[in-house]
Amino acid sequence: MANTTSGTYTFDKTYAIDDIIVDAYERIGLVGSSGNQIRSARRSLNIIFQEWGNRGLHYWEVGTTNVTLVEGQAEYNFYRASADGTSSPCVTDANAADTSIYGFADISQCSYRQYINSTGGTQSDTTMTKIDRSTYAGYGDKKTKSTPSNFWVQRFIDKVTLTIYPTASSSAAGANNKLKLFYTKRIEDAGIFTNATNIPYRFVPCMTAGLAFYLSQKFSPQRSQEMKLFYEDELARALAEDGSASSTFITPKTYYPAIT
Repeated sequence: MANTTSGTYTFDKTYAIDDIIVDAYERIGLVGSSGNQIRSARRSLNIIFQEWGNRGLHYWEVGTTNVTLVEGQAEYNFYRASADGTSSPCVTDANAADTSIYGFADISQCSYRQYINSTGGTQSDTTMTKIDRSTYAGYGDKKTKSTPSNFWVQRFIDKVTLTIYPTASSSAAGANNKLKLFYTKRIEDAGIFTNATNIPYRFVPCMTAGLAFYLSQKFSPQRSQEMKLFYEDELARALAEDGSASSTFITPKTYYPAIT
């Protein structure tokens, strides 16, 4: 008789916050937790998600959007949450309605996108150059209007700011012209205990190991070093697997000896 399997692939979808907490406490030898310990664990889980922001780029959090250009406007803001402010209008294509996106962490790439027709079926992108504060500060007339070719990103506590140069002229800011962004999103907060987490299945092991490490510092400090080793090992494997692979070509080095 053939082995019977579950036929499902959704453990990460159903692995709720309360289950993660139970597993993490079991790893440090605590079975049965008080209400305060459960709240403490959820707080630590949120801190882990913040700490991962210092662990390099997480490819599952990379998003794309088109920013609606405004003639003569140099700065576009993307807030942490709607309570912090209203983010600049974004659209999915030439005909979509404007919307605001929140939770930006950084902007890695920006292109000037020109839709060839009003339906948004075809478009032409021109890559813009990412510059630093000193370069932008050196520009004389920062309200110069033309086709945007450079951008500068500032990351604040409550928002990410995109500054472009030159600003869009009336023709560059037409209905069919946008800024195409590739941006990094924040990891969503844990929220209520019945929620799943905003991470892919590859990061479930290191997330649980990380929570065990954080909890050990508070409730089982004699095991903290052990839990840290487990966590860093799991995280290193997850980060190595994360990404977008591309073809690699290796060419032997050709050596030409001196001919006399």
